[in-house]
Amino acid sequence: MPQPDAAALSSTPDPAAPTRPDDAVARPPATDESAGSEPGPAAPASPDDGLSTRDRLLRDLLGHRRMQLGTLASDRFWGVFGALLITALAALVRFYELARPGKLVFDETYYVKEGYSLMRLGWEAAWPENPNPAFESGNVDSYLDHPEYVVHPPVGKWMIALGMRVLGGASDPMAWRFASAVVGVVAVLLIIRIARRLFASTAMGLVAGLLLAVDGGAIVHSRTGLLDQFLMFWVLVAFGCLVMDREWARRRLADRVASVIDSGGIVGLYGPPLGFRWWRLAAAVSLGLACGVKWSGLYFVAAFCLLTVAWDLAARRAAGVRRWFEDGLLADALPAALVMLPTVALTYVATWSAWFASEKSYMRATDTGLTPPSWMPSWAHGAWDGGRSLWEYHTTMWGFHTTLEAEHSYAAHPAGWIVQWRPTSFFWERPEPGQGGCPADAVEACAAAVTSLGNPLLWWLAALAIPAAVGLIVQFSDWRGLAILTGTAAGWLPWFAYSAPFADRTIFTFYSIVFTPFVVLTLTYVFTVWLEATEGRRRARRAAVATIVTMVVLIVAVSALFYPLWTAQPVSYDYWHRLMWLPQWI
Repeated sequence: MPQPDAAALSSTPDPAAPTRPDDAVARPPATDESAGSEPGPAAPASPDDGLSTRDRLLRDLLGHRRMQLGTLASDRFWGVFGALLITALAALVRFYELARPGKLVFDETYYVKEGYSLMRLGWEAAWPENPNPAFESGNVDSYLDHPEYVVHPPVGKWMIALGMRVLGGASDPMAWRFASAVVGVVAVLLIIRIARRLFASTAMGLVAGLLLAVDGGAIVHSRTGLLDQFLMFWVLVAFGCLVMDREWARRRLADRVASVIDSGGIVGLYGPPLGFRWWRLAAAVSLGLACGVKWSGLYFVAAFCLLTVAWDLAARRAAGVRRWFEDGLLADALPAALVMLPTVALTYVATWSAWFASEKSYMRATDTGLTPPSWMPSWAHGAWDGGRSLWEYHTTMWGFHTTLEAEHSYAAHPAGWIVQWRPTSFFWERPEPGQGGCPADAVEACAAAVTSLGNPLLWWLAALAIPAAVGLIVQFSDWRGLAILTGTAAGWLPWFAYSAPFADRTIFTFYSIVFTPFVVLTLTYVFTVWLEATEGRRRARRAAVATIVTMVVLIVAVSALFYPLWTAQPVSYDYWHRLMWLPQWI
C-alpha cells in the first residue's frame, strides 16, 4: 500500500500549524465549525504569524492541511500514480470474465431488455412470454409492437443501452453489463479524489478507493445490469461536486473578505456575495439524473441541499460576519434553492424526452379528460397533453411503489443492511463436473453464485465506525463526519418508513449499494481521526498506522476469498458452504 502523505501522518507537528490541528478531534479543533467559537470581525494578520490576511482566513476556513495538500512532490506523485493503480485494480476485478454468467440474472430480466428496446425503438417494448432463453441465445429482437408498463425512470436504462451501443448490440452478456462496469471503475476513481479532498490526505484517499475497489456489493453491481449502480454513481458525482463547491466558496469568501480588510474596512453585519456557483449547478444536474434513475434520489436532493446550506452558514460565521445566519440564508441558501431545485426538476423532466417524443410510449397518449386552460395558445396544447399524461403515469408508478408487498425469499429489513444480515442472491447454479467451468475431476457438482454481499469485515467495521462518527460529530462539530453520515442517512434511513412496523413493502439489502461509498468513507474517516489524534506521539502514531494497514490488508484478503462468490466462478460446494458464515446468507 502507498505510504501516507507527510501532511497526514507526520509524527512532528507542523510548526506553521495552529496549536490545535484544524481537523483533529482528539481535542476541540480550531475550525470554522467549532461549536464554541464566537463570530466577530476578522482581524488583519498579526506580524508574528507571518501570514497574509487572505491566507489567515483560508487557514480558518479550510484548515492548514488543505492549504498544504499537493505541495509536496511525493504527495502529487501518489495522488496520480496511486489513484491510477487502484483504479486499474478496480477495472481488473470488474471486467474479468464480465460475461459470466451468460444469463440474465435477477432484475436484469427487466432492465437489460428495457434498455435494449429503448436503444432500438426509443420506448420500452413489451416482450412475449418467457423471452429470456431466446434473448440469452442471441435472438434479442423478439419484443412486441406495444409498450411495457415500467415503474422506474429511464436514465439507468439509457446508460445500459449506451453500453450495448458501444459494444455493438446485446448478443453478448458483456454488453449488458459494460456500462455498469465502467461506472463502477469511475466511482472508485471518484471516491479517491473526493476522500483526498475531504480528509486533506492522499493516503486516506487511496485507502477509501481501495476499500471500494474490493467491496463485494460494489463488485457485484459493477458486473450486473441493474439500476442501483447508476443511482449510486450520480449521487457520488453530486456529493463530489458539493465538496468542490464548499472549497471554491470558501476560497472566494476569503478573497473578498480579505480585500475589505486590506483596504482598511471591517467585516460588518453582512458579508460579500460569492457569485454564481458552477459546482453547485453541476451537483443539481447530477441529482436530477439520480432521480431519473430511481425516485429514491429525491432523498439525496433534500439531504445534500441542507448540507450545502449548513456549510455556507458556518463559513460566514467563521469569516466574522456578525449576522451570519441571516446573511447565509439570503446570500447563499435562497440562491441555492432558486438554482438547485428548478435544475433538479428540469433535468428530471428532460430525462423523459424520448417518452415525450414517441406516441407509442406507455401512457403517452392517455386521455386525461382535462382540457388546456383557455389562456394557453394552441401551439402549447401538445405540451399540456404530454405533461398531463406524464403526471398520470407517475401517479400509477407511485401507487406501485407504495403498495408493493410481494413475498420474496430474499426480502430484508433495512435494520440488517449495515451488517449485510440478509444479502441478495442474484444467481445460483450447480454445474456438474466437466460442465460450466466445473473441473471434470470434481467429486461432486460445483457451486456458482452471484451474491450481492458486501465485504463482511469492511461492513462490520463500518457498522462500528458509524456510532463513533456520530460521537465525534456531537463532541467536536467535525464537518467531515457530518457530510459522510448525511449521505449514509439519505440512502438508508428512509427505507425504515417502508418496513415493519410502519409498512410492509418488499425491499432488499442490495439497495444499500447507493450508500456503499459513504460506508467506505465512514470507516476511512475514523482511520483519519485516529491518525490525527496521534500527531506528535511517535509510538502511538506507529501503532495506529500498523493497525490501519493490518485492517486494510485483512479486508483485501477477505475479498480475495469471496471473489468467486461475487462473480459466478465455479468452486466446490464445500468451499461455497464454508464461506456462508451466517445461516441468513444462504
